[in-house]
Amino acid sequence: MSAPDLPTAGRFEGREHRLPVRVYYEDTDFTGLVYHANYVRYFERGRSDFLRLTTAGHAELLDGDTPSAFVVAEMGLKFLKPARIDDALVVRTTYDAVKGPRLFIRQRITRGDEILCEAEVTAVCIRLDGRPMRPTQALMDGVRPWLAAGAAV
Repeated sequence: MSAPDLPTAGRFEGREHRLPVRVYYEDTDFTGLVYHANYVRYFERGRSDFLRLTTAGHAELLDGDTPSAFVVAEMGLKFLKPARIDDALVVRTTYDAVKGPRLFIRQRITRGDEILCEAEVTAVCIRLDGRPMRPTQALMDGVRPWLAAGAAV
């Protein structure tokens, strides 16, 4: 009996989560370059799969004793070089610190050794009614080993 075909959630190298992505035709604009909004999608995948591997995916957060979710409160992007159709990219994600309900995250998209796009993200843990909340103990236990040394928790 063979194993089921499951999508990859990436892997860790040190503190950094790495998620390989391929650029498809649907990701590009009329010039053949990745449309700028799709970098945000790639970054979302990186943050989500980081959590999936360290603690729980979004579905588990919603189904927990204290249902919760994340919203992006702030995102700063730097577009450095374009990605093109068929490029093999890597979304690199590090969770640096947690302060109250806020998670501070740095991300890069690379093609080989080239940095194409960078993001500084502040995500906020919320209750389902939209009010901020501190991440659950289970979430913190999963994320804590990956935070920067001396990071606020």
